[in-house]
Amino acid sequence: MGFVCFLCHPLGAELQSCFAKHRSSKTEEVKMAATTMKRSVAVEDVVVTFEDQQKINKFARNTSRMAELKNEIESKKKTLQNLQDASDELMMLDDDTSLVSYQIGGVFIGHSQEETQEMLETAKEALEQEVKSVEERVSEIQQVLGDLKVQLYAKFGDNINLEADES
Repeated sequence: MGFVCFLCHPLGAELQSCFAKHRSSKTEEVKMAATTMKRSVAVEDVVVTFEDQQKINKFARNTSRMAELKNEIESKKKTLQNLQDASDELMMLDDDTSLVSYQIGGVFIGHSQEETQEMLETAKEALEQEVKSVEERVSEIQQVLGDLKVQLYAKFGDNINLEADES
């Protein structure tokens, strides 16, 4: 492919035919036009197919889902820490005969220390399982994102940015 001159031919003519004409006054402009055209051709060479767009959309959806799951993990870990703190506080009580209020839904119910400790342990175990399950889903999504990155970078190279913004 030859370079085109947009200085005197809006539709583009071969650069050699116009070069002599523009040599005296516009040599730099012609070189700049040729350089600009050369750069834009490199970007235009990549065609985005329907399948490519589907991969890009899948990457975006999975990235968003992974962020949601990471927030969910963080929330569950805070709740787990709160349950652990409550369990520790319960062990430090001196009075074994008093009832301990335990929230179930929107209601507080009085239980013995032993029953409350068992309920806290059960809740912690269930929450730990949930965290483990969500972490496994995040790992699966990371694998999918890695595969998509390889495929998309192989086709688009520097013309696509799949890295998360650090903000």
